[in-house]
Amino acid sequence: MKASKMWSLVCTFVVGAAVFLPIARATEANEEIMVTFNQPVEIPGQVLAAGTYKFVLVGDPFSRSLVRIYSADGKKAYATLDTIATERRAPTRDVTITFAERASSQPEALLNWFYPGSTTGHELTYPKSEEKELAQDQRQVVVAGSLDTSNHSGN
Repeated sequence: MKASKMWSLVCTFVVGAAVFLPIARATEANEEIMVTFNQPVEIPGQVLAAGTYKFVLVGDPFSRSLVRIYSADGKKAYATLDTIATERRAPTRDVTITFAERASSQPEALLNWFYPGSTTGHELTYPKSEEKELAQDQRQVVVAGSLDTSNHSGN
């Protein structure tokens, strides 16, 4: 009788661990990051006001191409954007974001970001007409957990 109780306890533990393990890794699996901008930042189709935003990969876990941008509390979705994979040579321990520095009358455009420890990042896809303009702009790479773009504006 004791052996069957022990076996039942072990099975319960294994099933419980299998159910709860993915929940504990949700932030890493979705590459969720929190980003704070101290000035407006352009993304495809709109400009995000200064503030804190949550970037989360959504959809099929194998395609990894859609990102949703939420308010810091996750209650309001600002955009769901298609991305393409981009590579770098070596990972960093922090979030790395690349901006296109633009004329002082325009907000910086967010081009791509890399999750900490990853060599594959997410490049935002802009309309063809804007893509040509952004390709000519100077790049600004920022490495940090919480980004302060106030010193990178071209003003």
